Amino acid sequence: MPRISIEHRHGLSHEKAKSAADRIAKDLEKRFHLAYAWEGEEVRFQRPGLSGTMLVGKTHVRLDVELSFLLAALKGPIEKEIHKKLENLFGEA
Repeated sequence: MPRISIEHRHGLSHEKAKSAADRIAKDLEKRFHLAYAWEGEEVRFQRPGLSGTMLVGKTHVRLDVELSFLLAALKGPIEKEIHKKLENLFGEA
């Protein structure tokens, strides 16, 4: 399966970083009907054709997404949108 892995550094407090990650998860839920749940410092999300995790660390956020073969053609645009969203909420890396 095609995979997207992104690590984005941030300078936010851990609490603010988790809040930003929660905003991303809620936005994904609303826009793409993804189900998500927090497990400690990690958000797990999925929908048919896509699943992944977002780990919120003290100095970085790590996002790993697995795409179905049907979504493989959209990997580039999806990855670009993820980078844009991370920069918007966590600042430039």
